[in-house]
Amino acid sequence: MALEMKVNRWMLTRALLSAKSYAMRITPGCPLVLGSASPRRRDIVTSLGIPFRVVVAEADEEPEANENPSLYLARVVLAKLAAVRAVLASDTAPYAGILVADTSVIVDDDILGKPANADEAAIMLRRLSGRTHDVSTHFALSDIGGKVLHAQTVTTKVTFRSIPNSLLTRYAASGEGFDKAGGYAVQGGAQAFVSRIEGAYSNVVGLPACEVASALESLGFVESSA
Repeated sequence: MALEMKVNRWMLTRALLSAKSYAMRITPGCPLVLGSASPRRRDIVTSLGIPFRVVVAEADEEPEANENPSLYLARVVLAKLAAVRAVLASDTAPYAGILVADTSVIVDDDILGKPANADEAAIMLRRLSGRTHDVSTHFALSDIGGKVLHAQTVTTKVTFRSIPNSLLTRYAASGEGFDKAGGYAVQGGAQAFVSRIEGAYSNVVGLPACEVASALESLGFVESSA
């Protein structure tokens, strides 16, 4: 058993060290594929200064009963990757690789999804009011064939002040949080709720810019600035 564990560890290390050879350099003629409809993720990738193309593909984001948040995120990201690959199957244009991600708001080990209406948004915000919750984003980078070269989960702790009921109700009814996990946009009106952030702000918006940039560099998708 010990020998088997050592062999498996060696194989994993070798795979990680050799992953760079599978990555193509991102160029204007060979962009990265961003598998997301989120304008916030698009803005974050734009800020990294790399050429990319958005490919929107649908995946089931409904949590299973009592599903572990980490396993949920990993499952959804792999489903998004498969969906993007299906869209690209008939596309002959050159692409360097694929980036997909999913973000969840987690409180009491419960996954808060995207509210369908103001009532659901208000229920979520009341659970978050006056408390600290986790915002976790799992992202994966693959080659154009769908082979995952890097996968990582980044978690940021967000603390809300006690939100006055009139403000909470008004914000929930605004609809700003309807397409966002947890029912709020940290870059929008929900800024008025946040008293503390521990970790990456961009992760709360939808994509951890620092970690994604580091992964792109280490895999050879982009030239390291070092």
